[in-house]
Amino acid sequence: MTDRPAQRTPNRQLAALIAEAGFSNAGLARRVDQLGLEHGLDLRYDKTSVTRWLRGQQPRGTTPALIAEVFTRRLGRRLSAQDLGLDACAPVYAGLEFAATPEEAVDIVSGLWRKDSGSHAELRKIAFTPAGLVVPSRDWLIGKPDDRVAREPAPRVPAQGRPGVLRTPVGRPRASGPLERIPGHRVVGGDIAALRSVGELFRTLDDRFGGGHARQALVRYLEHECEPMLRGSYDEPTGRRLFSAAADLTRLAGWTSYDIAAHGLAQRYFVQALRLAQAAGDRPYGSFVLVTMSRQAVYLGHGREAVQLARVAQQGIGTGGPPAVQSLLHAAEARAHGVLGEVRACTAALVRAERALEAARPGDDVPYWARFFDEAQLADELGHCYRDLQQFRAAAQHAERSLQLRAPAYARSRLFCRVVLATARLGLGELDQACALATEAAAQAADMRSARAVEYIRDFERRLEPYKDAAPARTYHEKVAALN
Repeated sequence: MTDRPAQRTPNRQLAALIAEAGFSNAGLARRVDQLGLEHGLDLRYDKTSVTRWLRGQQPRGTTPALIAEVFTRRLGRRLSAQDLGLDACAPVYAGLEFAATPEEAVDIVSGLWRKDSGSHAELRKIAFTPAGLVVPSRDWLIGKPDDRVAREPAPRVPAQGRPGVLRTPVGRPRASGPLERIPGHRVVGGDIAALRSVGELFRTLDDRFGGGHARQALVRYLEHECEPMLRGSYDEPTGRRLFSAAADLTRLAGWTSYDIAAHGLAQRYFVQALRLAQAAGDRPYGSFVLVTMSRQAVYLGHGREAVQLARVAQQGIGTGGPPAVQSLLHAAEARAHGVLGEVRACTAALVRAERALEAARPGDDVPYWARFFDEAQLADELGHCYRDLQQFRAAAQHAERSLQLRAPAYARSRLFCRVVLATARLGLGELDQACALATEAAAQAADMRSARAVEYIRDFERRLEPYKDAAPARTYHEKVAALN
């Protein structure tokens, strides 16, 4: 492991904390390596590494944040890399923590919002970490509910020497004014209604035009509107509703990040949305976040982790949820088994999903986030599963059914399903139909800002490669080239 050139000033902050924690140099190095393994990192630190840190050398990359987490766990209080006298300029690990308290959760997620809304392009290049799924899902499943989220009003104290300016908890000055939300702002029902309305707006934009159209504006809204509310004052019922709305918007920030292929950032947003949902006391929504994480894992080819996430989601709410929610959970598990090629397990999960949705009745109390999961969506899930299992006739049947039922507003989902149908037709040897369908999908993808849409098209083109000299394939490539 290569470190930066040594600095001349010994790190007295780190030395003091090592003494407080009772670590030996070797013991600290071992704990950092072990924590790295939890997050898919192969670190090889030893007691000599710690000696160099104490002499003032700065560890690279994720290591400062990992060291801070080791001390946080040992000492029972939140410590940052800066508290240890370390440089945290590359906080790749940040955001995968499942915070111990709602206050810590707000600190972590607001840090992500601020970095993401700025010019920190490297944040969108952080790698997805399969091992980083284990701890948050476990902590959500077995963790105790938060006893209290309410916050009392904080005094309005002008910054010293600067009348009319107030300091936020993170130390940034903000001009005061009649519309400014400051620590102590009383959150009311209208604030939460606004958060919900904004969520619907960005969801609609995402469905129709792709995550790239809406993502950055959403993150800025979270930073400038949602964070001040979370740091304001509210009673217990209002606080639970506020955390629920914040969880929904944070999951959506993750979803739109996922759609532009910022997978590590999306993963972190999902973890934090899961923690905010726990603070809200909203167990069903937490299961939906886990399903979202499972879908991302499927997309990235991590089928085993995707199965585990879907099953944790099921365990977390049991059998008491509405039929549509139960169907959604079983369909997510089916998709994970499908990508693994596990025919029996996939089929069994699909049967459970179909039976659950058949039990749905008009007037069921379905949460807003599950209302999209209808017959069209289930047919879409079936089409994807049978495509992955290479049962192309069944895949085509269900994909066609989904396209017949799906509303035009779900433009990206229709595009995905059209590519699934094209792939099924190709698998059945129906080259003309396959290329015609894929051409339609490629034209739609050109109007979207969606890396997933592009990847669906590329996947079809990889499957088309053996037929590249056939006339339909040549025509397809010519038309797609003209689009570009």
